[in-house]
Amino acid sequence: MTILDVDGVNNVRDVGGIPTARGRIRSGVLLRSGQLSNATTAGVSAIRSTVRHIVDLRDGEEVAAEPTEIEGPDTTHLPLFLGSVRSFFENDTSLDDLYLHLLEESGERLVDAIRIIAAGQPTLVHCTVGKDRTGVTVALALSAVGADREAVIADYALTESQLPAQRSQRIAEYLRAQHPEALHAVALATQSPAPVMRRLLEQVDERWGSAAGYLRANGMTDDELAALQRALVEEG
Repeated sequence: MTILDVDGVNNVRDVGGIPTARGRIRSGVLLRSGQLSNATTAGVSAIRSTVRHIVDLRDGEEVAAEPTEIEGPDTTHLPLFLGSVRSFFENDTSLDDLYLHLLEESGERLVDAIRIIAAGQPTLVHCTVGKDRTGVTVALALSAVGADREAVIADYALTESQLPAQRSQRIAEYLRAQHPEALHAVALATQSPAPVMRRLLEQVDERWGSAAGYLRANGMTDDELAALQRALVEEG
């Protein structure tokens, strides 16, 4: 994987180079990031020169608050959270429970996002910080084509170090003030612990047999899975 410098956008990377059973993930095909609304002119230019399709996983409230208009790439909005982001903090949802919620409630939209990746055009997947919704989507896509599990987990865990430290500190202070009894709020907003993704992928295996099995259970065909393999994996 390669960390990319896109001016005004946090947590940008290309997952190319991750080992797979048959080779490696192809570079330039699947990128991930936080929201794009603060991209500078140079940042927008960098995105337009490298990306053909943007998958925005934020809900309508988030998009309205931080709109993104980048001409050139197609943009598909696929809000993954059923319910507001705010409700997860109010309910003191843990990362483990949040990700399981995504798998159980948003399977068709996760498949829709991965279908876009399978089309093989350079695709950028993002949410607000590029941690949870983006993390689950990318981990499923990579796992479905046989990417090395520890490398997939390491890619997810990398996000925490890519978020601006001052932002994370400011959000942590705000959440502690707003939800003083909450046990999980700070982790939910700022952390990406490797054990959380490891547990999630283990649950996928236990319940659906594999990531590919999960995608099949939510409507993805074998032909589409083969297309995903062709799009993402560089053999040899």
